[in-house]
Formats: sequence, structure tokens, C-alpha cells
Amino acid sequence: QVQLADSGGGVVQAGGSLRLSCTASETVFSAASDHAFNDMGWFRQTLGNEREFVARMGRTGSIHYASLVQDRFTISRDNSKSTLYLNMKGLKSDDTAVYYCYLDPLIGGRAWGQGTQVTVSS
Repeated sequence: QVQLADSGGGVVQAGGSLRLSCTASETVFSAASDHAFNDMGWFRQTLGNEREFVARMGRTGSIHYASLVQDRFTISRDNSKSTLYLNMKGLKSDDTAVYYCYLDPLIGGRAWGQGTQVTVSS
């Protein structure tokens, strides 16, 4: 199974920006890869709550955002680095959470990153 490494979290003041990265251990953005992705994106979770959807990118290029982050967060990828990014701006205290990237391959089950903490101070 593909391994995912989340990074980029930290402490930022309200209104600030962060960029999260999610790097896959295998080539995932090539249709010819044994680990080609079908869907990849981000969830977030706060203590005592379920993970909530943040953003996703589909194999065909479709992109969706949760309404709470629409117009503030941008998902993108670097094919050569097998890395998915989440650019976050205009951060609010409600964005404080552990952010997890995920990958749904064409073949096999979902993989999750280990999570990266984002803390927004007001």
C-alpha cells in the first residue's frame, strides 16, 4: 500500500497562511503506475469529533471544497514529486485541527497520512 507523509502544519495567527504537503511513497499521478490514484484530498479532525471533509481532487481533474473553506483553500499537485498540496489563506481559529491527507487508488483501499497539526491563534 502507498504510504503518505503529511507535513507543513504549524502555529499561525488568524488571517495568516500555511501550505500543507502530502507526499506519496510511490508514483500516483501517472495512469500507468501500479498505484495510480483515483481520488486524493484532505480531511481534518478536532478532538472528540469525526474527521470532516476539506478538499479533494479527482483523477479526471475535478476539484471540490467544503463550503467552510471555499475561496480560502486551494488544492493542487506536483506530478513530478507525487505531492498533493493544500494552500490555506485567511485562516480562522475554526480551522484549528489535525489535517490528514488521503488517497483512494484505482486498485486497493484508502491510505491515510499520519496527520499534521494546524493551530490558528486569535
